Amino acid sequence: MPTISLTAADGHRLTAYRAGPQHAARALVVVQEIFGVNHHMRHVCDRFAAEGYAVIAPALFDRVGPGIELGYEAADVAQGRELRGKIDDGLTVLDILAAAAALPRGAKRGIVGYCWGGTVTWHGATRTSAFSAASGWYGGGIAAAKDEKARCPVQLHFGETDASIPMTDVDAIRAAQPGVEIHVYAGAGHGFGCDERGSFSAKDAAVAQRRTLDFFAKRL
Repeated sequence: MPTISLTAADGHRLTAYRAGPQHAARALVVVQEIFGVNHHMRHVCDRFAAEGYAVIAPALFDRVGPGIELGYEAADVAQGRELRGKIDDGLTVLDILAAAAALPRGAKRGIVGYCWGGTVTWHGATRTSAFSAASGWYGGGIAAAKDEKARCPVQLHFGETDASIPMTDVDAIRAAQPGVEIHVYAGAGHGFGCDERGSFSAKDAAVAQRRTLDFFAKRL
């Protein structure tokens, strides 16, 4: 497995999955769900790498313990939420900055994340100046930070029937962020982009992926 080591600004050492051409002109930090940098997230990285991006996915759970990878059963969901709750948002920002710094020198950098990573992506756009574009998929914590000012173009994706992100939250984000590109997928639930979850929607995932690629192609 192409794993590298990163060091965050506070001295924390973490691992990361790396994929793609390491002299690419465009590069992405890919941010995990609450299940770790598992099989699915590595597949996500490989798909972006196949499009010509240099990619790094930092293992955010390394803040709690090394090598944590979860599946998608109910017990995994509960464990993932517990682990995520132990990690301060400010520390995840340090970890994505460490990942961004490890991308090819001179490459235009974007960030894309899913679930918890969707929220971290929003923080990457609003709390750092490291990225030229950000695409967040079903980030449940974005509404709580909806008034933060993005420092780069942002695209957001939400499922209409997501039980953890009500449409009132999406409407609030839209009202607070008129300059942010927001897409809502009719009938889609949380995690609709993950082909290892019961909520997977192949049609919506394909549309969201194409929109994400087009968004980055124009801005990176």
